[in-house]
Amino acid sequence: MFALTSQIRRSSVSIPSNIAEGFGRDSSKEYLRFLNIAIGSLFELQTQIEIAKNIDYLNEDEFTTLYEDSREIERMLVSFINKIKERD
Repeated sequence: MFALTSQIRRSSVSIPSNIAEGFGRDSSKEYLRFLNIAIGSLFELQTQIEIAKNIDYLNEDEFTTLYEDSREIERMLVSFINKIKERD
């Protein structure tokens, strides 16, 4: 359980960290690269919460709440990436 909890923490911290790091870069291309890394971390987090549900660390309600929240973040990130691509 400790290992999975640790992975969930790392991937969830990685999402905003990559967004912030990319924002500090000199170009939209670099920013997009970090936003895509953030999405990768988000997909990793989604997988980890599915695993947590499958091994009964999360009940169905907890899983649904977390997964739906992660999907909303995914939609926001994809929309943001598309806006940056349109701008360039």
